Amino acid sequence: MKAFEFIEASHLDGVALIELNRPAQYNALNRKMVREILDAIEALDRDDEVRVIVITGKGRAFSAGADIDEMAGDDPVQLELLNQFADWDRLSLIKKPIIGAVKGFVFGGGFELALCCDLLIAANSTEFSFPEVNLGVMPGAGGTQRLTKIVGRTKALEWLWSGTRITTETALHHGLINRVVSPELLMEETMKTARFIANQAPLSIRLIKDAVNKAVDYSLYEGMQYERKNFYLLFASEDQKEGMSAFIEKRKPEYKGR
Repeated sequence: MKAFEFIEASHLDGVALIELNRPAQYNALNRKMVREILDAIEALDRDDEVRVIVITGKGRAFSAGADIDEMAGDDPVQLELLNQFADWDRLSLIKKPIIGAVKGFVFGGGFELALCCDLLIAANSTEFSFPEVNLGVMPGAGGTQRLTKIVGRTKALEWLWSGTRITTETALHHGLINRVVSPELLMEETMKTARFIANQAPLSIRLIKDAVNKAVDYSLYEGMQYERKNFYLLFASEDQKEGMSAFIEKRKPEYKGR
């Protein structure tokens, strides 16, 4: 893995860790940082030794949002030419599970990054918010869309119009996060979850993510047809043979991702 300026990336025993590394700025996301995050995630998605990707932030926050100093002087033509959200679109193509370990501030672009994760584990003091309305703008990297699909239209509008800070209790109640833990246990619990998933059959994990993502946009019938094709496809894998043989033989399976 190449060296980065604004993030750190490493992997061990099938689990990769990406750490946002601008703690003095509460890991505010500038354009180069977003590009580095996606470059790292794509490289890890191609790495056969990696089965799960974990994203967290160094310091006191996951990410306080976009770098406002970088954006303040932008105009529509400049933004169109920069096409900065193309980097965010790359996240939708990642096949491996992404787990977010969030704490402190998860605001604006940081909230959008968190919503791109497949699972979210949060320290109990974490706060979530889309404060863009207070700056005269709105989310632009999928925040209005992903939030609405999770919590519904009326709650999304309430939070987006007010810029309110959402507690972990409220986030858990509305299905934004999977689990709340104490800050000192955040990484331990996240890595435990990541290692558990990393020991599952990689192709099953990949195609389950694929089918669930389709369920968000497809009708029930269309989604079921897509699910069925993925189900059939897994019966062409070595892992399916290994998993069922191990079950019959009452032993632990050894999955190869093939």
